[in-house]
Amino acid sequence: MKVTSWLKLESGSDIRGKAIADNDQEIELTEEVVEKIGKAFAFWLGDKLEIETTELKIGIGHDSRLSAKKLCQALSAGIRTAGSDTFITGLASTPAMFMSTVFASYNYDGAVMITASHLPSDKNGFKFFTKEGGLEKVDIQEILKFAAENSFNSIGRTGQRYEIDLMEDYASHLKSLIRANLAEGVDQVKPLKDFKIVLDAGNGSGGFFVDKILKPLGAETGGSQFLEPDGNFPNHPPNPENKEAMASVQQAVRENAADLGIIFDTDVDRAAVVDSNGNSINRNRLIALASAIVLEDNPGATIVTDSVTSVGLKKFIEKKLGGKHHRFKRGYKNVINEAISLENQGISAPLAIETSGHAALKENYFLDDGAYLVAKILIKMANLATEGIKLNSLIADLEEANIKKEFRMDIDLADYEDYGQQVILDLKKYIDDISGWELAPDNYQGVRINTGGNDWFLLRMSLHDPVLVLNIECDTDRDLNKTLKKIREFLNNYNSIRAIGF
Repeated sequence: MKVTSWLKLESGSDIRGKAIADNDQEIELTEEVVEKIGKAFAFWLGDKLEIETTELKIGIGHDSRLSAKKLCQALSAGIRTAGSDTFITGLASTPAMFMSTVFASYNYDGAVMITASHLPSDKNGFKFFTKEGGLEKVDIQEILKFAAENSFNSIGRTGQRYEIDLMEDYASHLKSLIRANLAEGVDQVKPLKDFKIVLDAGNGSGGFFVDKILKPLGAETGGSQFLEPDGNFPNHPPNPENKEAMASVQQAVRENAADLGIIFDTDVDRAAVVDSNGNSINRNRLIALASAIVLEDNPGATIVTDSVTSVGLKKFIEKKLGGKHHRFKRGYKNVINEAISLENQGISAPLAIETSGHAALKENYFLDDGAYLVAKILIKMANLATEGIKLNSLIADLEEANIKKEFRMDIDLADYEDYGQQVILDLKKYIDDISGWELAPDNYQGVRINTGGNDWFLLRMSLHDPVLVLNIECDTDRDLNKTLKKIREFLNNYNSIRAIGF
C-alpha cells in the first residue's frame, strides 16, 4: 500500500476506515493494516517519550462495533511485536481510555480507543492518547507514514497481553466527583434518590452509566433504553445530534415521567440531555447549560465554542452570565486547542464546547467527556433541588431562533479548497451593497453575516469534504426566504457549485 493510500485513513485527529466489506467497497482496516498501525504507534510513542518500546505500557479499549474485537486483537498483536505490553479493557468509553494514562493505578504511556464514533456500523477507527491528551492531525499522519514505511528495528521481545477492568475504576472516579461536590442538605451517599432518570445508550458503550453510576447514587432508572451493546445499532443512530435519536429519548422521558433524560454517542465522548418536560437540551441549549454551571465557579471567564453558535447564546453568556463568548472554528479539537491557547496566554477559558456535544473542561484535562459533563449536570440538578429549583430554569432566559437550517453544497472541482475560499472572499464584498447586512466581528471561520436582530448566516468550507456549508438562523419564514434569495443570487455566479435542494 502506497503512502498516499495510508494517509487516506487519516480523519482529522483519528484514523478511520471501512472495517466490514460489502458489495461496493473492500475492507480498508484489514488485520495486516491494523497490525502495522499498532506497531507504528508503539515506535512513534517510544520516540516521542524517548523510551524503549519494550518498556511501554499501552491500553486498548473498544466500543460496541461488530469489528471491534477483531481489530483489537490485530492492534494488540502489532503493538506487542514492537515489544510493548498491552492492557485490554474490552468494552470501554473513549474518555476512560485517556484516563488510563493518568489514573495512578494504571499510568499507561499511551492508550487507544477503537471507535468510529457515530459513523455507520461498517466503519471503525482509532483514537490515540498520551498523558498530554488526544493526538493531533500531524501525529496521526506521522504514525501512518511509519506504518507505510514498515522499516522498524528488530525487537528481541514480544510484549505481554493483559486484561483489565478499567470501567469499574472510571465509574468510581465519576461517583467520587459527584459526591465531593454536593451542597449541604443533599444526601451524600445517594444524592439522586429522589430522581427518575432515563438513559439512552444507543447500543453503544454508555450503558455502564446506569448500573455503575446512576443506581449506586440512588436514581430510579426504569425506562432506560438500548443499554445493551450492539454494533448493528438496531434502534437509532448512536448520535445525540440525530433527530430520530433525540426524539426517542424525549419520548422515553415523557412516558416515564422522568426528571432527566441522558443520551450518549457510541463512545461516550459526547452527550445531550432532556429536561423533565421532554424538551431537548443540546446544541446551543447544552452550551448555555454547561456555561451556567462552569461560570458559577469561574466568574467572568471565557467560553470557547465552534462557529455555528447563535446570537442568542452569545447574549446569554455575556449579558446573563457575565462571561465572555469566544466563537472559534468547527471541529472539537480546534475548539479545545483554542481554549488551551487562551489559557496559555493568561486568559481563563475553563470550558471548550462544540455544538455537536463535545465538551471539554479545564478541570478534567480538557478531555471531551460526555459522562463527565453529565456528572456536572447531575451535581447541579441535585443541589438545585434543595431550593426547589429545576435544572431547566438555568437556561430560561436563552433567546433561540425559531428557524435553524443547514445546507451543504458540493464543489465539483479537484482544486476545491482554493475555489471555495474565493467564494467566501467574494461574499464579503457582495454584502457591502445589502442594507442591514454586516460582517460579524471576531469570526474565525468562513464568513458570518448578521442580517438583523438575532438573525445570521455563516458560509464556510467543510472540514473534510469538497463542500460549502451554509448555516442560517432566523425567526420567520419571510426572513429566511429573503436571505436565501440573496444568497442564491450570489451563488448563481459560480458554475462549479452544485446546490441540490437549496
